[in-house]
Order: sequence, then C-alpha cells, then structure tokens
Amino acid sequence: MRKKIAPLLFGLLAGFLSLDSHAAKPPPFSAVPEVREFIIDMHQQHGFDVAHLTHQFASIHSNATVLRAIRPAAVPEQQRSWQRYRERFVNERRTGNGLRFWNDNQAELARAEAVGVPPEIIVAIIGVETEYGRNMGSFGVLEALATLAFDYPPRAAFFRSELEQFLLLARENGVSPLSIKGSYAGAMGIPQFMPSSQRRFAVDFDGDDRIDLRNSTNDAIGSVARYLHLHGWQARAPVALPASVEGDPTALIAAGIKPAVPVQELSRQGVVAARDSEGLAERPAALIDLVTPGQPTEYWLGFDNFYVITRYNRSSFYAMSVFQLAEALRQAQGIRPE
Repeated sequence: MRKKIAPLLFGLLAGFLSLDSHAAKPPPFSAVPEVREFIIDMHQQHGFDVAHLTHQFASIHSNATVLRAIRPAAVPEQQRSWQRYRERFVNERRTGNGLRFWNDNQAELARAEAVGVPPEIIVAIIGVETEYGRNMGSFGVLEALATLAFDYPPRAAFFRSELEQFLLLARENGVSPLSIKGSYAGAMGIPQFMPSSQRRFAVDFDGDDRIDLRNSTNDAIGSVARYLHLHGWQARAPVALPASVEGDPTALIAAGIKPAVPVQELSRQGVVAARDSEGLAERPAALIDLVTPGQPTEYWLGFDNFYVITRYNRSSFYAMSVFQLAEALRQAQGIRPE
C-alpha cells in the first residue's frame, strides 16, 4: 500500500509545485496597463502597428535577473571598491588581448584618430565594455528594457525613453526587436551603445551602407571615436594625474567630477599633482576620489578628457579603468606620451 501511496503523494506535490510556479510567473508585458499605454503612444507618435507591437510584448515578461543586476549592492562585501573594480579591467589578460585587437585593427584605429581620439582610448573602452567583442551580453534587449522601463521605478523614465529608441532602431534596421541581444541594461554590440547613443552617434565606418555594432569591428571603432569626439574630447590633452591631498577634501569631492577649478587654485586648496603638471596651472580639473574599504583613498586630478569618458559611463571608477588600461596598452606598444 505504501508503494502505491508514495508515487501518488509525489505526483500531487509535483502538481502543486507546478501550479505554484505557474502562478508565480509574471504576466506578459502586453497585459500590463502601462505597457498598453506605451504601445498606443508608439502608434500615435511613430506609426507603429498596435497589434504587431502588442504581439511582440506578449512574448516577453518582467525579468527578475535584470532587476537583481540593476539594483545597488545591499551587503557590505559588495560595497564599492576601487581596488576590486580595477582588478576586473586592468590586468594582463585585457592588456594582452587589447594589444592583439590594436594590431589587428591598426588602419581603422589610425583613421578614427583623425577626430583626435587616440587609439589606446578607443581600444581601452572596447576592452572594458566587452573585452574586445567577447562578452556582448545574452539578454533579450526588448525584455531587458521593458523590465527596467516598467518595473524599476528609480530609472523608469530613462529606460522608457531607451525602449522607445530601441524600437525605432530595430525598425530602421529592418530587424525584429525580439532577436537582438545585449546587456541586462539594454546596451548592445562591441562598444555597448545604448539605443539612443547608437541612433545618434554610431557610424558606418566600413562603408557597407549599414551600421552593425555587433559584427563590424570597424563600425565599433569609428562609433566610439565619434561618440567621444562629439562629447568634447580634446586632442593631445591630459586625462588625469595622480594627486596628494592635504586637509579635508569633502567640499571639493562634493563639487562633482566636472572640471571647474584651475589646477593652481586646487594646489592652493591642498590638492597637488603627484607628477609634473607644468603647463597645466590654468587648466580646470576636478578632484577624483577612488575609495577602497579598509585602504587609503586614492586621489587624482581629472581633466576634461576624463569627464568625457564619464559621458560613456557615468562612473569615476569606469573612467579611471579606461584611462589606466589605455596607459598600459600605450606603454606596451612603446608609444611615448606627447
């Protein structure tokens, strides 16, 4: 009798678990009132077919993995650490792969440098973003952006705008938005452009009459250079210098990372470049603090080009990783600073 009851109990348990799993699954986005309003807006503003767009949103659901990835760390072990962040991006593997990428694409990088952006910066950004195209993301971009647009209130307006731009981009390129893969935040391709950036800054650098940031290294190189150029990159200008700080830097740090105070004035306030800063006395800079729990804070002077890198990703950790990887690549190539 027990032998007959056991399978029955297991069957009932499996059934309950199946029902629970089914009940826990979020509804398709097409059933969400806000999404239906968004679809109507896309029809009214851009002429999208309501039925077709509704069908596409019926294929996707809120993605819990995306929401976990976007939320700030909640435990002490995951607090911001410059040392830990740097180790991920400035290391022998990325430098070695970066040199190969540079050597394989010398002509394209030289052509991109015509707008003033040095090759090591372009290579470093691509290296930090996707390790030279190796890690472009496997999330469905439509689902990721919809999740953040409708289920992540802190940045819903931003991601709703990116969702709009993404649908326009997919239509312009004649591809299904359901077929496009990227990061959990909706960034795409070798340089990880958000949809609005791709529509505004990406270029057909290989001359094949289409922009393909996922498969064309040339388009990626040219697009990164154009992005930085249009955000104000200054040719042959400094990016950052290490600094020492005397006194309390709280007010200078609170002022932000946009360069606004001349180097000579910062010096009078106790912030001194640790290396030769000849000729930079009048150049505006900002105090950059790179914090590692349990370690002394690392201070740098960040100049306009440092701020330009933060337009790509608004993080001083990110910008410094790009700069330091670029310096490692430049030194490995035997190129002396100008």
